[in-house]
Amino acid sequence: MTAVTGTALAVGSPAVAAPRRIGHSDVERLNARFAEVIASDHRHGGKLSIEAHAEVLADEALDLQQHGAASQRVRAALFGCAASFMSSALWAAIDGRRFDTALRHHERAASLAAMSGNAAIQFRIWSHAGSLYRHMRKPNEALAANDVARNLPIARRDPLFASLGHARHAAIHGLTGDVNAVRRSVGRAQDALNRAGTGDARPVWLVAHYDQAELDSLALAAHLALGRYEDAESHAHRSLGLLRPHMQRSRAITNARLARAQLGQGDLEPAVTTAMAIPAGLAAHPRVAGMLDRFSSALLNVAPNSPHAQLWDQYTHDTRRTPA
Repeated sequence: MTAVTGTALAVGSPAVAAPRRIGHSDVERLNARFAEVIASDHRHGGKLSIEAHAEVLADEALDLQQHGAASQRVRAALFGCAASFMSSALWAAIDGRRFDTALRHHERAASLAAMSGNAAIQFRIWSHAGSLYRHMRKPNEALAANDVARNLPIARRDPLFASLGHARHAAIHGLTGDVNAVRRSVGRAQDALNRAGTGDARPVWLVAHYDQAELDSLALAAHLALGRYEDAESHAHRSLGLLRPHMQRSRAITNARLARAQLGQGDLEPAVTTAMAIPAGLAAHPRVAGMLDRFSSALLNVAPNSPHAQLWDQYTHDTRRTPA
């Protein structure tokens, strides 16, 4: 009877499916999706749709990690994929000036990156945190967060990582008013970039974003914060001349900063011309819109009754820029 009962139970019980085997092909597929997120960010930037899509992909990577059978190396790589997607969600929130959301994304991204052991994505996340606090105008927190990135072994090993760390430090020092620190950081960033060459295994987010144009853009931000408008304009023109064609949002940001640098030197007509040259669609980007609002305030403060101020006021009224 026992034998019969056992046989009956065996026949009547549903078979438990073995967990799906997760391998490097799954990681490669997720990395390809990450490259798509990076490309979308360069085209649009700051949009809630990019942020939400990146979160969904992070959850997908974690679902594979939790429910699939995989080697420890693949599991670490899946944590790295999830951290990568969350780093893009973090940047989209920063770029869209959704700072409270960005802080939450950073906490999750940093935790996932720590579990992955991936130093490159840890660098990206903490470097983004430095940028987040800089945009929040909290330079002490920004310097501390960026130092976490700069002190990672990968920043000592690869000059391109080191250069980005120094360049972002320069932009933060601009908020502190420390001219010597800005010059020192920009110089170190340039020296490291000159030594960087082309690495064989650098992550897509780094090579797609950081180059001489971005270094000059960060130097521009630093000198603009210092009120050193002539130096800021010089870096702006250099950055604009080197920007890759697809970096349209970066071009709009650089032009908005250039307009402010020109205005700071009393060059009203070039400043207004530069600001008006920013395409209306890009002028609606949250960061660009904020810069142009500050440009408007500065123009009204410097020359409220000038024909240039009137032209700019009419232009802004006609284009009716609204946040994207």
